[in-house]
Amino acid sequence: MDTPPLSGSDSDSDDPLVTDRELQEAFSRGLLKPGLNVVLEGPKKAVNDVNGLKQCLAEFKRDLEWVERLDVTLGPVPEIRGPQATSQNKDQKAVDPEDDFQREMSFYCQAQAAVLAVLPRLHQLKVPTKRPTDYFAEMAKSDQQMQKVRQKLQAKQAAMEKSEKAKQLRALRKYGKKVQTEVLQKRQREKAHMMSAIKKYQKGFSDKLDFLEGDQKPVARSTKEGAKGQQMKKRPSAKRRYKNQKFGYGGKKKGSKWNTRESYDDVSGFRAKTAHGKGLKKPGKKGSNKRPGKRTREKMKSRTR
Repeated sequence: MDTPPLSGSDSDSDDPLVTDRELQEAFSRGLLKPGLNVVLEGPKKAVNDVNGLKQCLAEFKRDLEWVERLDVTLGPVPEIRGPQATSQNKDQKAVDPEDDFQREMSFYCQAQAAVLAVLPRLHQLKVPTKRPTDYFAEMAKSDQQMQKVRQKLQAKQAAMEKSEKAKQLRALRKYGKKVQTEVLQKRQREKAHMMSAIKKYQKGFSDKLDFLEGDQKPVARSTKEGAKGQQMKKRPSAKRRYKNQKFGYGGKKKGSKWNTRESYDDVSGFRAKTAHGKGLKKPGKKGSNKRPGKRTREKMKSRTR
């Protein structure tokens, strides 16, 4: 069976072939250049359709009272920079649109002038322009959301405090280790110094035993006074009392046994028996305990024989 040719498929396959042939012919003639061909459109023309704009305005315009609209139209407002304002400052065209600060300042002055122009009119219509003292406005966020924010802030503050405490503890540990190291080094130095002093003493290079007293630090004046007071309160030793009794307490010795007016008039220690020899025997007087002589001793020995 012979199948008839598909007319649609033939037409679809012929069109691109014809088109490619035309493009190849145009390229061979030099009408086409290699690369992307972009269709350039002409510049757009600005059209000021006044009637169309008025028609659009009439479509969405509503005839409402001014209180409902609150629209204000003012001319250019000069920017006041000082008491001497020039004509250039009064002209709105003098504002440089490229200067951000000057442009924003002109917007601010324009809005301020509009508010000042509208306020008297609102007062005439008895419209309140200030918020009452008991004004209540609904929160933009719910209480639950604010509670979450508060909890988050508290958690952040607690974390910061914890971090600060950890830093302080680390610093204290560092300082404690430093102090401990210094103490150990000091002990090692003292030990080495004592060992060297002992060796010198053993070898006879030194006759001082100050190193046996230990590390006695100089005491402050107030501490010394307190220690002296404690020593004075304590009773002196027996050795000290004996030396005081034998040698006295120091000081002036010459003339210590001289009579004074007071000692001459004082007769409380006078004893008559002692004074006239009736009491105790005087030292150096012959007594019964005298040793016999040599001849007497010999006679006594011969008698015993």
